[in-house]
Amino acid sequence: MDEALLKRINELANKKKTVGLTKEETIEQDTLRQEYLKIFRLGFKQQLSTLKVIDPEGNDVTPEKIKSLKMK
Repeated sequence: MDEALLKRINELANKKKTVGLTKEETIEQDTLRQEYLKIFRLGFKQQLSTLKVIDPEGNDVTPEKIKSLKMK
């Protein structure tokens, strides 16, 4: 995760709470949030792709959707 991205998102959030944002800053904030969510979702999908579910009897019961992510 880019540290500068998070820093700017937090700066805009704090400014919004105190003095408010201009139209351009609101657009920038929305764009940065979308970028943050995109990066977060990608990382989360990568984590899920390494997941393996085993039942108490030792059988692999990993959902097919996750298995298909591993194949990609």
